[in-house]
Amino acid sequence: MTTEKWVLDALEKIRKKLEITSEKNKDKIPYKTDENGDYDDNSDIRDDGSGLDWWTNGFWGGTLWRMYEDTGKERYAEIARISEEKLKSCFDNFYGLNHDVGFMYMLTAGVDYRLTGNKDSLKTVLRAANLLAGRFNPVGGYIRAWNDMWGNNVGWAIIDCMMNLSLLYYASEITHDPRFANVARLHANTVIDCFVRKDGSCCHIVEFDPDTGKRIKSLGGQGFGTGSSWTRGQAWGLYGFMISYIHTGDKRYLDTAVRIADYCLANIPDNGIIPIDFRQPAEPALEDSCGACIMAGGYLELARELGEKGKVYLDAGKKILKAIAETRCDYSLDCDAFVQNCSVAYHSNDHHITMNYADYFFIEALHKLADIGSFYW
Repeated sequence: MTTEKWVLDALEKIRKKLEITSEKNKDKIPYKTDENGDYDDNSDIRDDGSGLDWWTNGFWGGTLWRMYEDTGKERYAEIARISEEKLKSCFDNFYGLNHDVGFMYMLTAGVDYRLTGNKDSLKTVLRAANLLAGRFNPVGGYIRAWNDMWGNNVGWAIIDCMMNLSLLYYASEITHDPRFANVARLHANTVIDCFVRKDGSCCHIVEFDPDTGKRIKSLGGQGFGTGSSWTRGQAWGLYGFMISYIHTGDKRYLDTAVRIADYCLANIPDNGIIPIDFRQPAEPALEDSCGACIMAGGYLELARELGEKGKVYLDAGKKILKAIAETRCDYSLDCDAFVQNCSVAYHSNDHHITMNYADYFFIEALHKLADIGSFYW
């Protein structure tokens, strides 16, 4: 990867700001900022699956571990472990945990064990991996999404889960037990067959008959509508299939990542600013900087794998990241978050806000360009 001045400048601003905001928010697990620019706190257990069970709660710890590797400062590891320790109690509550345990525990306990050999973290990783594997529906070949005790979405699977597969691959790597990786591969194969369209666009949600495994239909989910192209879903697919390829070497996964990447490449605006959905109306001009950062990370992994042949993907990743770094970032102390103009979903009211995982993927992608730190997935 190449290093350019804009990358170094952005990283230096990130280091200066996070040295202060990490201490300010050390006892929190943040998701987004309020009208004053202050982070909220998701440290409490709530019956609706939000709070401590919220799916993004691993990204704050992941950001701190990235800064630990970047700076060598032990304090970042100490603060990251505050989140890790809190998240252990989610296992006792149980009901709020779902397919997103990969996001929650891979970037906290998983990274802790990978970097430090912390044996307590190992137990947490394996506990989460067993829970994720237990969500696998063998007749449909998919990992069930979300929770509903009354069965209304018991046959649903989502593109996002491609990223959570890293937890299963890691569990097999640690234990030398292929069962976890086998579940991951079976799910990835189903996503190729049932989510990724011929043109490289992706469904967000696919509904299966949970008893027979038959594909019933796709659902619009967080994009503009059924048959549209939610950009964060495209990013989950691109990066997720690169994760599966990195862990397995199965060329089918690489080919799928290329197909998704090429579709995105044909639709990225000239200014590098990513909309919520590639097939949304021109107005209102709604953006999702979060999906942009994830997509950039996927492009950089694809470029790394393909070498000289991957220059077009390296350029695409840089284009997106430079647009974020120079036009959609707040490096001041007026806002705890960096990346602005993130959107939860097209039909949500939460447009152009901050979200902690946008910051994680932004910093991670800059670290890729600067060759800093480890691969966490």
